[in-house]
Amino acid sequence: MARKQKSFSEQLRQAIQQDGRSRYRISLNTGISQGQLSRFMHSKGGLSLRSIDRLCSCLELTIAVREQKDR
Repeated sequence: MARKQKSFSEQLRQAIQQDGRSRYRISLNTGISQGQLSRFMHSKGGLSLRSIDRLCSCLELTIAVREQKDR
C-alpha cells in the first residue's frame, strides 16, 4: 500500500517544529506575527506566499520537485 504524501503545509509545520528555535524567535526572524504563526501551526489559518518565502529562508528550506511516473 502506498504511503500518503504529506501536504506542503504539513511539511512546513513539521520543519518549524523540528527547527529547535521557539516560534517567538521564528516570528522575530521572519516578521510574521506570533498570532499568524500560531494559527498556521494549529491549522486555523494559512500563510501568504510572502510569509512562506520568509519561513523557507529562515529555516533554510528549499522546494524539490520530484519526477512523476507516467500515470
